Amino acid sequence: MTSLHADEAFLGHYQLSHDPFAPRVPGFKFFPAQRKPVLGQLHHLARYSQLLLVVTGPQGSGKTLLRQALVASTNKQSVQSVVVSARGAGDSAGVLRQVAQALDIAQAEIGAILKQVVQLALTGQEVYLLVDDAEQLDESALEALMALGAGAPEGRPHVFLFGESSLIAQLDALQLEEERFHVIELQPYTEEETREYLDQRLEGAGRGIELFTADQISDIHESSDGWPGNINQVARDAMIEAMIASRSAVKRPSMGFNMPKKHVLAISAVVVVAVAAAWLMPGRSKAPTTGAPANEQAQLPLGQGSSNGGAPAVEFAGNTQPMPLPLVGNSQPVMRKPLAEAAGGITEGDDGVPVAGSSATPPTVTTIAPPAGVPAGPAPTPAAKPTPAPTQVAIAKPAPVPAPAAKPAPAPAKPAVAAAAKPVEKPAEKPVVAAKTAGGTWYAGQAPGNYVVQILGTSSEATAQNFVKEQGGEYRYFKKVLNGKPLYVITYGSFANRDAAVTAIKALPAKVQAGKPWPRSVASVQQELATAR
Repeated sequence: MTSLHADEAFLGHYQLSHDPFAPRVPGFKFFPAQRKPVLGQLHHLARYSQLLLVVTGPQGSGKTLLRQALVASTNKQSVQSVVVSARGAGDSAGVLRQVAQALDIAQAEIGAILKQVVQLALTGQEVYLLVDDAEQLDESALEALMALGAGAPEGRPHVFLFGESSLIAQLDALQLEEERFHVIELQPYTEEETREYLDQRLEGAGRGIELFTADQISDIHESSDGWPGNINQVARDAMIEAMIASRSAVKRPSMGFNMPKKHVLAISAVVVVAVAAAWLMPGRSKAPTTGAPANEQAQLPLGQGSSNGGAPAVEFAGNTQPMPLPLVGNSQPVMRKPLAEAAGGITEGDDGVPVAGSSATPPTVTTIAPPAGVPAGPAPTPAAKPTPAPTQVAIAKPAPVPAPAAKPAPAPAKPAVAAAAKPVEKPAEKPVVAAKTAGGTWYAGQAPGNYVVQILGTSSEATAQNFVKEQGGEYRYFKKVLNGKPLYVITYGSFANRDAAVTAIKALPAKVQAGKPWPRSVASVQQELATAR
């Protein structure tokens, strides 16, 4: 499902040279929309400003990519870049140790580091100190970086912090007496920029934006909120789901027997009726044998049997040519269907709707075998056929040797007329109840401004149910429609803002985090639920 990574099947289906939405791809090109101006601003401020530079944005906003572009675009002969990660080493000791190792200094102290920076400045080389995941720095680490950024009269490193928006509050808490840092907040892409970003990613893998429709691009932009990391995840999920849907839609090979479906189902129904009649026949041997044996018939109410050279025959409404019954000689080829469907006598089209001209009620078989000696009554008058008429079946056995003339063969009894005239009752139809979208009520009751964490999406509702049952707690799922196919999306929790949702992601189990969950607004979920109705 959505946890799949690009494999040979995925690449082969779309004819891609590599996964276009992987974090590291061959021949990667920096997407300039809204990020190139920020990159130029960082270079300018590093040259002419003494302030510590802070770049903020939510997870997936492209902070790390911007940091990589900054390092790649500097002059390696005049700038030495030192990259530090605050993940797992957010105190001053951990930060200073990483800086000292990068500058080949034995002592991880502020004084020793500044002395080395001054030595490099005398040789015409500057030092860029770039910190990833800076929101994880504690107060001691921020104060140490402030001291390094202030530097010495002879030289100072240029300090860049890349972190989430909570970093701004941490810096404000230091209560600095003067302005010591400058903040640049990254902005999400517009829908047009999202389209251009997708096009550039796909082009690098040998394809183009034609793999997505305009509606799909709009859905990707809305679901990702325009952040590039989220765009990568949502676009890959959409491609994988489309691949699975297209493969499941491939028709099975034909058996080489092409007959209209309604005819095949009608013949199947006849087979069932014939089997039922054959099953009922042995019971007739229990009829009294006194006197001349009467003709035994199995016939449908309101129907008239038609013979075909003494062989049992079936007659369809609107068709004057009888067809020999299967299992009584001259059997016809039959396309197999589930026996329960054929026994119900319901002929369905591809969408489950009864086909015109077919019977929606199962045929009723009544056995008429009056005992000997009952006075013969008037012959029953055939009732008019309703339109459309149900399938009529008449099965007649050859008459036995006639009895002596003194005892004429009895005619059908009057009670049989009443039984034959009784109309066939249609089975009560169950009312159709519209199924509610999974989890739709809960999502509809949440505030549109809240956020949930999207865990994954799957085309199997059983998979979604098992995942939610296994994880429990605040895990839920809802149903949406993607490319005409159902998609079951699993989410976690409900949070007042995006930052709270991002914080919750870091506390999820490692197994869940492996699927790269991301925050999304409740409003976007509610809109998808409205579209799926």
